[in-house]
Amino acid sequence: MSLVAYAHCLRGVVGRELLRFVHQRSRFVAALVRPLVWLFVFAAGFRMALGVAMTEPYQTYILYEVYIVPGLVGMIQLFNGMQSSLSMVYDREMGSMRVLLVSPFPRWYLLLCKLLAGTMVSIVQVYVFLAIAYLYGVQAPLMGYVLILPALIVTGFMVGALGMLLSSFVRQLENFAGIMNFVIFPMFFLSSALYPLWRIREGSYLVYQVAALNPFTHAVEMIRFTMYEQLNVSATLIALATTAVLLGLAILAYNPARGMAARKGGGE
Repeated sequence: MSLVAYAHCLRGVVGRELLRFVHQRSRFVAALVRPLVWLFVFAAGFRMALGVAMTEPYQTYILYEVYIVPGLVGMIQLFNGMQSSLSMVYDREMGSMRVLLVSPFPRWYLLLCKLLAGTMVSIVQVYVFLAIAYLYGVQAPLMGYVLILPALIVTGFMVGALGMLLSSFVRQLENFAGIMNFVIFPMFFLSSALYPLWRIREGSYLVYQVAALNPFTHAVEMIRFTMYEQLNVSATLIALATTAVLLGLAILAYNPARGMAARKGGGE
């Protein structure tokens, strides 16, 4: 097939996902309600108790709401990535992906298109949230809103690939919803999204070790540093490596000759 055919496929998958997002306004509102509740309600209540001492990438002492905004950005992408994978379970059985997965296009390319579409949707949600936070008074350097884009793409692919890998193990929406609860909340709360690692270490060394090993922690730190015009090399490398591994496993899982489909007696 020609490059034009591949481009047409990419445009179709991404366009369909964006169109679905536009028509599902409740999904957009729900994606913003969670981080805004944390920003407006919880951060206001914890401001005095959980002010953050001067630490990188910040140049001075900061309020709690300033600290958690990058973590809430990660929250948006985490929930969106899992929700996009939830739709993958439906599409694989009864929707458009059922047709696409038996098309001449390679499955790895179709999965990449699906991941790119979900990542683009999450990025739109993130920038709307950042605009609201900016008006609220949580303001990063203007260039940081541009530099954050590559970090958002990596994080979107990472959580999307994880969700896609999990979706390969289930056949019913109800089962996948349960799996999400055992993945989303531990990944989010056992990370540096809400509290600095040094503060977690003061409270529990065991929880600190788990949080330090959590790939989502490094994705959040990558977002945090790029948002303030700095590069956290270790966090970026770990996030990239995790994305590559999860993406490879997801592609393998959707390979009818080697993945879960083969062990379950057929393709989608």
